[in-house]
Amino acid sequence: MRRSGELARPSFAPASPAGTAAPRSDWSTLARLFPYLWQYKWRAIAALLFMVGAKMANVGVPLLLKRLVDAMSFKPGEVQAVLVVPLALLIAYGLLRLSTSLFTELRELVFAKATEGAARTISLEVFRHLHALSLRFHLERQTGGMSRDIERGSRGVHSLISYSLYSIIPTLIEVTMVLTLLAVKFDIWFAWITAIALVFYIGFTVTVTEWRTQFRKEMNELDSRANSRAIDSLLNYETVKYFNNEEFEARRYDENLRRYRVAALKSQRTLSLLNAGQQTIIAIGLVVMLWRATEGVVAGHLTLGDLVMINAFMIQLYIPLGFLGVLYREIKQSLTDLERMFHLMEREREIADVPGAQPIRIEGTPEVRFEDVSFSYEAARPILHHISFVIPAGKTVAVVGPSGAGKSTLSRLLYRFYDVQQGRITIAGQDIKQVTQASVRHAIGIVPQDTVLFNDTIEYNIAYGNPGASRAVVEAAARAAHIHNFINATPAGYDTMVGERGLKLSGGEKQRVAIARTLLKNPPVLIFDEATSALDSANERAIQAELQSVAQNKTTLVIAHRLSTVVDAHEILVMEAGRIVERGSHAELLAANGRYAQMWALQQSSE
Repeated sequence: MRRSGELARPSFAPASPAGTAAPRSDWSTLARLFPYLWQYKWRAIAALLFMVGAKMANVGVPLLLKRLVDAMSFKPGEVQAVLVVPLALLIAYGLLRLSTSLFTELRELVFAKATEGAARTISLEVFRHLHALSLRFHLERQTGGMSRDIERGSRGVHSLISYSLYSIIPTLIEVTMVLTLLAVKFDIWFAWITAIALVFYIGFTVTVTEWRTQFRKEMNELDSRANSRAIDSLLNYETVKYFNNEEFEARRYDENLRRYRVAALKSQRTLSLLNAGQQTIIAIGLVVMLWRATEGVVAGHLTLGDLVMINAFMIQLYIPLGFLGVLYREIKQSLTDLERMFHLMEREREIADVPGAQPIRIEGTPEVRFEDVSFSYEAARPILHHISFVIPAGKTVAVVGPSGAGKSTLSRLLYRFYDVQQGRITIAGQDIKQVTQASVRHAIGIVPQDTVLFNDTIEYNIAYGNPGASRAVVEAAARAAHIHNFINATPAGYDTMVGERGLKLSGGEKQRVAIARTLLKNPPVLIFDEATSALDSANERAIQAELQSVAQNKTTLVIAHRLSTVVDAHEILVMEAGRIVERGSHAELLAANGRYAQMWALQQSSE
């Protein structure tokens, strides 16, 4: 019997990241899943009762079939009885068949809420946990692979329940009933022959399936590798076109497909071996059973109905067992998928709130302090060295310096994407490590240098700064960011889709959407990280004036390369190699004729 899905061509799905945790046992994965299902314990009990009912009806069908066949053996003159008895048995036979289907559907209907509920709860828990993990995790992750882990894990819940509750357990119940009936109603050898055939069948299936798992794994790895390279090529479509490398990418993808084909054929050969072995064992078991039953009929201690019943029992048993290899493999795969998703759920948070942390308390405009802050992403490469400065309440402090000086790290620490290794950062006199992360981030608004938008409408992206804001409020923020006229000029207006990562908009348009989004949030602390770097000079001057107006009475940190954008800051910090080398106002720094003055002269001459 050929199994479907074995030779499916690889889809364009990115590879999952390799798990670093030690693999857990199948039983521990099931134990981890159990609490989610136990919330629906009454539904589970009802489903089990319906399952037992379905199997009792199913086992009753061959018994009734025997009665029906035996009832057809009559003597002359018993025509009236023959007309009544078989008709009643036929009706009963039909009702049993209907009962089997009815109980099965009721079982699935009752337990569907438990299956869907558990899958939903687990998926939501993973999603929330991933948002709670640190920026470091998300910089190192493979987004496509991680989403596939969640998708497969959620699907694994459905598959595991479907295959175990709807296939394995019912088959075990039916096997137990049939063996009991054969042992009680007939010669004990009927039960022994059936049991021995089942033991050989199950042992052979499990052994061969375990052996061929290596070939399935190889096929899946090659599938993931081919897909990840294909996705990488498609994501970098423009780069491929720039260098005219379409054929190069096609050859590279085809090489992966060729290797996948070899592995898939090897997997199919082992599958054919498994199927042939299963059918051989089934055939031998059926022949031995029917031979013994035929002997009994000839000897006279068994009826023709008994022979029909035994044959029906064997067919009913071996049809579901014919899928045992697929079921076993799918259950193992579902457990593996669940394990990967549970591993994501158990990934420790690098940045976590301290026990009993309270929301930050801010009244009015807060002061922000960096006190002797040292930080490194990796121990061998320090980024910040003993940084100390104050952003007074309602004032603006700018940080300038060459790339790699550690400027953007300041904003990441202030947002608490990372925790400092030495020193502390305070807002309104409160150490941000001692209060909740959510409240800190609620108090800060940022216009980042690299703006990434959601694949949704312009209105949705602006309103993201304050979900639920009215169209009028969104439009007001867009006007302040000098993007309202552009939006109105598009055919769909504020309903214009921006595309994946906002790629349908230019860099300047994306940055103005980001500015509008932050203006809509209206937090007491602002961070402008190269907020106008993607704008032309005219728009930069207009928006710079708007940003200065917005920053009035707000505590503002400005990170900039172009010094012309920070000349009005109350204090300017000049950073190099993670240290503050100069500080003062624009005029004071020019008068000092130091590093800032050199940078100013260089930029003025280039302009």
